[in-house]
Amino acid sequence: MTAATPAARVLAAVGFDLDGTLFDHRGSATDAVSAFLSDFGVNATADVTNIWFAAEDAEFEQWRAGRISFQEQRRRRLRTVLTELNIDFIDTPSELDRLFEQYLIEYRRAWRPFPDVAEVLASLRGRGYRLGLLTNGSEEQQLDKLFALGLDDSFDAVCISEAIGFQKPDARAFDALARSLDVEPQRCLFVGDSADKDVAGATAAGMRALLIERHDGSASSLAAIESALLAG
Repeated sequence: MTAATPAARVLAAVGFDLDGTLFDHRGSATDAVSAFLSDFGVNATADVTNIWFAAEDAEFEQWRAGRISFQEQRRRRLRTVLTELNIDFIDTPSELDRLFEQYLIEYRRAWRPFPDVAEVLASLRGRGYRLGLLTNGSEEQQLDKLFALGLDDSFDAVCISEAIGFQKPDARAFDALARSLDVEPQRCLFVGDSADKDVAGATAAGMRALLIERHDGSASSLAAIESALLAG
């Protein structure tokens, strides 16, 4: 890729989703589920893991839509999984919170970025692009992830849904990112792993968008991003 000066190119900034794009949430959570359920004598087979992620997706969406609290979506996820796996548990908020904290200990222990993240961000920074992050989730946990991954100083702007008041795919969340990066939306490429939340939302806000498929064996994100920047 031939470097271009910021004034000469259309795209001046690159925004990123966090979970599933820079942070290997599914890999980390899979390891955590295996360790957590082993205490109940349950082997985390593919079917068992699918039960966990189905509950996660369903209840996180309920929280994203504002129907339940962040803590309640955790309780409901755990209640669903333990019930489906026929695991005896005390169904009270305090006990569910205690059990979920055990899972979180394993989850935090397994946190990891995708292998090419440092290279991608350094390459873009070296070319003069402004870098931003836009992620749904709780501010405390998402900031903890950035710190644990060594990415806390990697971005010019960090927008977390809980803090900015808008959830992806709401175009206003992407507008907030563009304002924080001090660029017009059409001068920003947004990279994410969700067609509905990342690509559709960014496109609605006037950004270019790139879908990254992390777990299907496709090309590295660096190569895909560079191709998108050339096209922009």
